[in-house]
Amino acid sequence: MKKIFKYEKIQDSSLPAYIRSILSKHLTKHSAFVFESYDSFILINFQSYSLKPKGNQLKKIFIFLDNDNLLIFIENSHLYKQFTQLFNDNQKKDNIELLRLFFINLIANDMEYIDKFEESITNAEDHALQNKTNDYLDQIIKFRKQLLHLKHYYNQLQVIFDGFLENENKLFDSESLRKLTIIHNRIDHLQLSVSSLRDYVTQMREAYQSQIDIEQNHIMKVFTLITAIFLPLTLMVGWYGMNFKHMYELNSPYSYPIFILISILVCISLVIYFKKKHWF
Repeated sequence: MKKIFKYEKIQDSSLPAYIRSILSKHLTKHSAFVFESYDSFILINFQSYSLKPKGNQLKKIFIFLDNDNLLIFIENSHLYKQFTQLFNDNQKKDNIELLRLFFINLIANDMEYIDKFEESITNAEDHALQNKTNDYLDQIIKFRKQLLHLKHYYNQLQVIFDGFLENENKLFDSESLRKLTIIHNRIDHLQLSVSSLRDYVTQMREAYQSQIDIEQNHIMKVFTLITAIFLPLTLMVGWYGMNFKHMYELNSPYSYPIFILISILVCISLVIYFKKKHWF
């Protein structure tokens, strides 16, 4: 039998009882990744990554494969329709070839998606450099989360194909193994692309944090210079605010204008000095 099912408790009475028992156990209890190779069959449970941005992008897929049956249970409704049509169009092919076509179609558009994803990351970086946006860090976090899901997804596929190529139960002949190796290499390439993008996003985050640190240092530098300019004036105000009786300069009619003039000269002198030192 070659058939696609929705990811739910098995109700097909045409299946042998032992297969229904195996499927019921795994469909109801296993939610994490599973690759189990037995003497006469293989069980696989993994999470696929939907390339569509809306909704939950992680959906479960369960595969049962033996010499006579290829049964695939899919949680994602779009993938369910797609692969139901694929199986209907290729019923004359054997189970191994149908399994190969399944995985080929599963990752068929992934490289195009990764290329567009890389372009969106680059555009976000360019936009942030030209127009400072407050949501740039949120974008970086979103990118990292998506890439983490992709990394986990391709890690699962790598483990699955490692299990296929080990061929412990001899379900695959040499020609099938050769074809599966080609898909395995393609998955490795996708994983490498995702890893490169994760490194790129990490560098973006570090560069953004460095830019924030530089801006904060510049602000602190401005505050420090302002404090330095007004520190002599604070000293002068404190000096003449002590209210001693014998401060003769306070009795002069020109003391107030002179104090203002000295204050202005002190400020101008310090500004000129800081300018020459290139402190601002």
